[in-house]
Amino acid sequence: MNKIPNRQVICDVLLEKANEDKDIVVLCSDSRGSASMTGFASAHPDQFVEVGIAEQSLVSIAAGLAKCGKKTFAASPACFLSTRSMEQAKVDVAYSNTNVTLIGISGGVSYGALGMTHHSAQDIATMASIPGMRVYIPSDRFQTKYLVEALLQDEKPAYLRVGRNPVEDVYEEETTPFVMDQATEVKSGNDITIIACGEMVKPAKDAADILEKEGIQTRVLDMYCVKPIDRTAVMKAAKETKAIITVEEHTFIGGLGAMVSQIVSSECPKKVINMSLPDAPVVTGNSKEIFDYYGLNAENIAKTGLELIKNV
Repeated sequence: MNKIPNRQVICDVLLEKANEDKDIVVLCSDSRGSASMTGFASAHPDQFVEVGIAEQSLVSIAAGLAKCGKKTFAASPACFLSTRSMEQAKVDVAYSNTNVTLIGISGGVSYGALGMTHHSAQDIATMASIPGMRVYIPSDRFQTKYLVEALLQDEKPAYLRVGRNPVEDVYEEETTPFVMDQATEVKSGNDITIIACGEMVKPAKDAADILEKEGIQTRVLDMYCVKPIDRTAVMKAAKETKAIITVEEHTFIGGLGAMVSQIVSSECPKKVINMSLPDAPVVTGNSKEIFDYYGLNAENIAKTGLELIKNV
């Protein structure tokens, strides 16, 4: 079982690249520990900015540094970064087209028992609604590494959300497929398609394995690039399979499922079922307990797929 959280991978990549690239700057809002950025701050104190608990200032300062030629990465809990500083993300980062990557740490429900105040089940909708803001939710540590390396190569605004805890590997280190802004086909199949992002990709993959034993060939798409969403992959799935299931650690309002439904309904109408969190405060518990409560696990995804295939 993997013991390295995606947030640690982000720090490791930035730490390595900053040895040669002095324009890389990391900013935190009294969150270097929870962002796993303590190592970066110690190794590169001249490339690290601590702003304290001031998310709006965090984003604006990051944008200002980017305008001075820096490659800035601003890390803060996703629940606060995507709400308290939305105006700064909208104006200073996206509208001003600054080279800022906003890192939402402890995303989704990974803060567990701290409840709704610390959950970020609306951040896809929030950030994706901002013109010019890209939204990425990588599924495992290997994909996270490739994504951060790719973000270092461009100068466009982005929001990157990762969970708090280590997650099971979806890919293998030496053979991780990655193309920027293109969905990854984790598993091929022409009966139904499961489109997932973030921590939901692994249970989606496991669900496809369960369905395969039932004779159902399931295509699994890792839509780590929630915005810009890979419309080509979605339309291809709609044309080549009988129905689509979307799975996300987010409310059903304005998230991955909503985006997929819009594409499918306008381009190639097929039945789409969205598996997500409710439009309500979620129950208290750790991530697994919450996922199980709402049926966001391999067994229930497979059950949904079985019922779906019978009715299409």
